[in-house]
Amino acid sequence: MTFGLNRTRGVESVNEIRSQARTKPLGGCVPCNWAQLTKYSLKVISPLFYLTESARNAPNQYPELVGINPLDANGLRARIQTNLDAFVTDHRALMAAVSPDTLPLIESLEGLLVGGKRLRPAFAYWGHQAAGGQDSDSVLRACASLEFLQACALIHDDVMDASDTRRGKPAIHKQFETKHTSSNWNGSAKLFGEGAAILVGDLALSWADEMLLTSGISGDSLTRAKAVYDVMRTELMAGQYLDLLEQVRGDITLDRAETVIRFKSAKYTIERPLHMGAAIAGANNELTQVLSDYGLALGEAFQLRDDLLGVFGDSSVTGKPAGDDLREGKQTMLIAYANANADETQKNLLTEYLGKPELSPETISELQKVLLDCGAHDFVETRISDYLAKSLAALEALDEASEAKSALTELAILATKRSA
Repeated sequence: MTFGLNRTRGVESVNEIRSQARTKPLGGCVPCNWAQLTKYSLKVISPLFYLTESARNAPNQYPELVGINPLDANGLRARIQTNLDAFVTDHRALMAAVSPDTLPLIESLEGLLVGGKRLRPAFAYWGHQAAGGQDSDSVLRACASLEFLQACALIHDDVMDASDTRRGKPAIHKQFETKHTSSNWNGSAKLFGEGAAILVGDLALSWADEMLLTSGISGDSLTRAKAVYDVMRTELMAGQYLDLLEQVRGDITLDRAETVIRFKSAKYTIERPLHMGAAIAGANNELTQVLSDYGLALGEAFQLRDDLLGVFGDSSVTGKPAGDDLREGKQTMLIAYANANADETQKNLLTEYLGKPELSPETISELQKVLLDCGAHDFVETRISDYLAKSLAALEALDEASEAKSALTELAILATKRSA
């Protein structure tokens, strides 16, 4: 199966990145040339979907340059959605039997489950394939269960960050806050919204367990998968707390920022899903280590891209207001670098305005300029390139002809060179 990278110049670019990863240590200045990748290989036309420049402009002349997105190979995303829809439908009657008043909980969760990148199930699926596993409906259901865990994390994250939107729509807590207000109910609409959202997140967490445990994979496979899943949840909650702690502690350092990234995002988004899928197939320790080397580096690059989008992203693409991380006062790697390298005037601007919910577009632009001028933006972009190079180099341990290797290579590009 051929995936989405240009199989001419694009492959040369990826190989150049791998070569540089072997010769330059992580943290080097410019281990890969993103301008070259963008020019020759990738053109973003929507979040996480790419065509080559030439294929986009003249697809009939260059059909060989248009491949299958590895997120959609083997009908992956469509099958994940089908499984999620079926699971929710099966549980609707139970909720209705408790009380029809509980159905808004399901309806709000359903809205969040539509769309999304499906990265975690995809990495679990390709980890399973890398370990020699065979595609099956039960394996797909086990992988899809991670979307419920992701829904829980997003819902609770929006409450903790006081984010009003998610994917261009009102966040779950804002939906219930609006319901309270429009119904003219008693008490605080804000507290009702937050409380309801916490319960929706808890419901999603419970269903993640249930979907995995009833997926139909064999007993031994389930035991191995559940062990990884349990560790992943603990790491995620610990990482979320560290993120919350940094918002109130302030003055974040590069080392502390990296710890948050590793446990809130890198392990949870890529490394542990890979491990879970591979564990279902009975992967050995050697392969598990390869997947760790690939997944941790890529996971950190993925979160750093999120951090850039949270400050510099296009709101029409990200579904979040421009500069939302600045309004929330997110203590990211960008801010850590600025803390260490900005001049006094720049630091004073950050101290005065970072974390102010009422920031105007003009002030957002000022803070963005600070992060550009002090070098924070370029530092994070370089770090993304370094991590991507390290991630791709790790895949050299896999069989060159492996479909999973091809998919994981291109997922690395998709996860780091994205607009949402």
